Amino acid sequence: MSDPAYELIVGLEVHVQLSTQSKLFCGCSTIFGAASNTQVCPVCLGLPGALPVLNAEAVELAIRTGVALNCEMATFTKWDRKNYFYPDLPKGYQISQFDKPICGPGYLDFPDPEDSASMLRVRLTRAHLEEDAGKSMHDEAAGKADSRIDLNRTGTPLLEIVSEPDIRSAEAAKAYLTELRLLLTYLGVSDCNMQEGSLRADANVNLHIEQNGTKVATPIVEVKNLNSFRAVERALKYEAKRQYEHWQKTGQTIDDAAKQTRGWNDAAGVSTVQREKEESSDYRYFPDPDLVPLVIDEARLEAARAGLGELPGASRQRLRTEHGLKPYDADVVTSQGRAMVEYFDQLVSAGATAKRASSWVQQDVMRTLKEQEWEVEQFPITAPRLAELLAAIEAGEIDNTRAKEVFQLLLEKPELTSADAMQELGIEAVDQGEIESLCQELLDENPKVVSQVLDGNAKAVGALIGVAKKKNPNADPRQVREICLRLIEASR
Repeated sequence: MSDPAYELIVGLEVHVQLSTQSKLFCGCSTIFGAASNTQVCPVCLGLPGALPVLNAEAVELAIRTGVALNCEMATFTKWDRKNYFYPDLPKGYQISQFDKPICGPGYLDFPDPEDSASMLRVRLTRAHLEEDAGKSMHDEAAGKADSRIDLNRTGTPLLEIVSEPDIRSAEAAKAYLTELRLLLTYLGVSDCNMQEGSLRADANVNLHIEQNGTKVATPIVEVKNLNSFRAVERALKYEAKRQYEHWQKTGQTIDDAAKQTRGWNDAAGVSTVQREKEESSDYRYFPDPDLVPLVIDEARLEAARAGLGELPGASRQRLRTEHGLKPYDADVVTSQGRAMVEYFDQLVSAGATAKRASSWVQQDVMRTLKEQEWEVEQFPITAPRLAELLAAIEAGEIDNTRAKEVFQLLLEKPELTSADAMQELGIEAVDQGEIESLCQELLDENPKVVSQVLDGNAKAVGALIGVAKKKNPNADPRQVREICLRLIEASR
């Protein structure tokens, strides 16, 4: 949350590497992890006479993203050269989109991090296609001062998504990025792997401060090198504190100082000055003479809208309204991606109650996926098979503790039915009528407990749980407690 002394103002620029097999303007591979400078050609190296050819798939992925982000889509867009010198930019310019981006204004709604039942909205300025630059690698270990360039990434298709400065806290910035990543993976346009650079964020930050009844704004700072959502959150909190302290010392406002670019050092937890921020005129944009403009008709946009499927916001809402999940539970299930939502739906369709299915998905299924480093599609227990086990718990045939043993066996032998797994483990299905009779027997033998419960001490029934387990090891303690209390209440 922002300090009451000021209001934090944040806009985010997110670079998304699109999931294409080849680069934006040539046929070189985009696979991550190849040996340095092995995925290059005359086009991405900028050699004389090499001409770019547009990757149509990248355009389709950009259109899909734009319509999902509620953007005003361009029917005419063009390519521009953004000119600047840097060692990892061999052409001396980057092909981008300047004044006619493929995606115009839009917005993204996402759960409020302070109240998952409420939604926040961040407006989007634009989203445009561009090619990535290479990667500079610096080795300063053992007194060395070596720098190397890997150009494998040069020319990789990026979609830059630029937000309006609508974000008011570090927590909201993290929540916005989390929802954006979820949406992009739902759409299949990117794997959004931040460790591999598939999703990178820069933050534009300043403060609004009340002074003598008027509002003043501090100079805008762009913070780079934000390589994780945690880094974004930490950097914004640090930058807000730094800017406020700087304003207290100098009184500088947005009218007194130029924009500045600072780099975030996550290990040290500080940002340091990199350069004064360039304006668009510094890049000397002009239309790329080697690429024709792109015309996008309404039929193409409608086809993209029709192919979106259910998006995270709709999934979240449906889980709440159709299945009765609490906002938090619906958010957790949805946050695991489209495949997890589909798995949950299959559980419920196969007979599991939504509440129990949600509980097992969030605990046992998600824990297993994390431990084994599996995707949902790799999870060995099919939804109908797990639904059998959950139905057995619901019917009182097996308690939760023994059910987890069955779950572990099904992970090892997914071909087994739940009944077969129970038999292999020597677990007998509990007869509901048998448990009812056992509970009645216990109450008849312990009239003192019955009296205590009738006098308002429901905890007294706990004395019967251990006895029940001795008489029937398969009895579920929670079920025994519920039945005993129900029978006592009925005897009033």
